Amino acid sequence: MESPPPDGLRREHRPRVLKGATIITGFQNSEISCSLRNQHSKGAELKLAADIQIPERFLLYVPVDGIAYRTVVRWRKNDRVGVEFEGTEPKPKYHYG
Repeated sequence: MESPPPDGLRREHRPRVLKGATIITGFQNSEISCSLRNQHSKGAELKLAADIQIPERFLLYVPVDGIAYRTVVRWRKNDRVGVEFEGTEPKPKYHYG
């Protein structure tokens, strides 16, 4: 997995946000809470406990957006994870929130 890119090398500016989100894995629809720290149209930086394991690809549901983003992990450093959006879906039916 790659390291986070230096701020000067990012392709698109990521405005800072503070949104609650849920990582929905394919494993029995497990849910992991996280926070979005910044976000743009092609990806985001997530914050979650450093010891939590997540799959390389997952659904990221952001309730305030009402959207589930299909994501792929691009980098991870401690409790920060950079993800790229590959598409969107409506709110998953099996999500509790």
